[in-house]
Amino acid sequence: MRILLALPLVATTSFVDLGSGAGSRSIARHEHVEHVVPNVERVVPNDNRTPAGSLRGDRLRLRLEARLASWHPDGDAAPGAVVPVFAEAEGAPRIPGPLIRVAAGTEVEVALSNRLASDTLQVHGLGERTALASPPRLEAVTLRPGETRTVRFRLYAPGTYYYWGTTTGRPFGFRIGVDGQLVGAIVVDPPGRPADDRILVISMWADTVARAFTDRKRLLAVLNGRSWPNAERMRYTVGDSVRWRVINASADAHPMHLHGFYFRIDGRGDGVTDTLYGPSVAPRVFTESMLIGGTFDMTWVPERPGNWLFHCHIAEHFARRGSLGMPRPAAAYAANHAAHHPVDHMGGLVTGVTVLPRSSAGARPADHGVGERHRLRLLVRRNAGGSDATPFFGFALHDPATPVPAADSGLRFGPPLVITRGEPVTITVVNTLSEPTAVHWHGIELESYFDGVPGFSGEGRRLAPAIAPGDSFEVRFTPPRAGTFIYHTHADEERQLLAGLAGALIVLEPGERFDAGTDHVVMIASPTSLREQARAVLVLGDGGTAPLVLRSGTRHRLRVINMTMRRPLLRVDLARDTLPASWSLIAKDAVTLSRPLEAPEPMRRSLGVGETLDFEVAPAILSDMRLDVRISGRGSHALLGSMPIRVVP
Repeated sequence: MRILLALPLVATTSFVDLGSGAGSRSIARHEHVEHVVPNVERVVPNDNRTPAGSLRGDRLRLRLEARLASWHPDGDAAPGAVVPVFAEAEGAPRIPGPLIRVAAGTEVEVALSNRLASDTLQVHGLGERTALASPPRLEAVTLRPGETRTVRFRLYAPGTYYYWGTTTGRPFGFRIGVDGQLVGAIVVDPPGRPADDRILVISMWADTVARAFTDRKRLLAVLNGRSWPNAERMRYTVGDSVRWRVINASADAHPMHLHGFYFRIDGRGDGVTDTLYGPSVAPRVFTESMLIGGTFDMTWVPERPGNWLFHCHIAEHFARRGSLGMPRPAAAYAANHAAHHPVDHMGGLVTGVTVLPRSSAGARPADHGVGERHRLRLLVRRNAGGSDATPFFGFALHDPATPVPAADSGLRFGPPLVITRGEPVTITVVNTLSEPTAVHWHGIELESYFDGVPGFSGEGRRLAPAIAPGDSFEVRFTPPRAGTFIYHTHADEERQLLAGLAGALIVLEPGERFDAGTDHVVMIASPTSLREQARAVLVLGDGGTAPLVLRSGTRHRLRVINMTMRRPLLRVDLARDTLPASWSLIAKDAVTLSRPLEAPEPMRRSLGVGETLDFEVAPAILSDMRLDVRISGRGSHALLGSMPIRVVP
């Protein structure tokens, strides 16, 4: 089945505006045959707060069906598309589908019906969940048009799961077109535990079911059936304990980033099994990468009031796109950049969080350091090379008593900003570009106003502005922890990130000194060519493409940062010729590991966009090495880029 309708961010080869009237009609194409779908009912976005079905004792009965409905992810007044969706019988069609939520040990009986007129339906995931090391395989249920079948299974293992369907026969990872919204959450609670969490289901739609992202013209990512800024805004109070279950039911990986706070990963799963972590071993991160079909449970405590974002860090998934699905030109951003940035220049896989103050004593001050401020001046400027369409931008540190540094050439990343834990810092960002910009302090715990999202960061009417051409903005914070963080643009991201506006923010412990001879930043970035992005990355060490130089017998720290544009998950290896080289992973997202992970073989560690990894390596022999960056996946591990490493006496 292929449905061709007007969806503002998702294009196909022809369009029909569905409109908003009850008698509106739409044209659906199945292969080359046209069908008329009269009086199509509307999808209701599902916030996953209300479980479906009827629960009596330890048995849940649910009448679940698939049928066509009109979906309006950009709001009820926006154009929509007719898609197959799940619904309770005699209930409204929903995206995501009806929530199955029960206590562990509950038996579930689903009467499953295919109400699609001309399409065979396959439904996966309606089966037993156990804590066994080798769980039983979940068999698909196939229904012809008009057919009904009853499925019974028992849910034993607490965790976060899902069910999904297809009308095209495509595997899960290629359900990005017409049947990309056939999905619903399954949550199994421990006995006696209240449902005090929120469930966030990610799904996607593209104009083309393509094997390469370069073939897609337009793309829409949604959260619980809606795209930003129409997605639900979360509201909490300082000190609340916030628990989210996140399900990636889309055909792409998503590195999910929370602004301003760390969150704890309480469990990870794949839809069939789920591994729950105890508080003592649960990782703490500011970005968590989700594989296709992956799930995770997270807990965080909002310690400071204000507006915050939770979003996928792939720019294509959260940037508002133009009519042809390509990045908007700078003029479009400059014309309407400040108060309208959150609405006009962000879209897709984003949710906003408003944290209200509990009391003046309840909120921990974001800038709680004492003593004289460390002051830095950071220039945002145009670098040599590039063009108006694909410019080269850069950051430069500037001492006002000295001349402005000469413009660099080529695509680079910003210089490392080195500050100290507990020391108050003021960074004056000066915009010398001809277009507005903004800088986000990725992973830093700070006051919302300084977080760097123009027209959104802040509280009430006090919202951070975009930094206009020729203007400046003063950022103040006191870093509460040491480690490797990132500073990068948060304005017109598909243009400005690609141009080079990203750098390492290094926070040292008090008394530590930064030694550029033993402390190295490795930035993984994207080439400017869209076609090149499909098969290559740039691996830049210490600011350029020259080989990294390490001294034999000396301990070196490699701070690896992934700031690629569309590469959701990479793998980094250290190797010497055809042999492995030894190194240790000592930190992830600026959280030092209690026990460094040592590897006599290449540390095949995955790294999502917006994540940082710190490695320690001490070359014992005078033999050169390399840092390889590969695709991280179950199939191919093709080499995307490599950085030579010279070992000297």
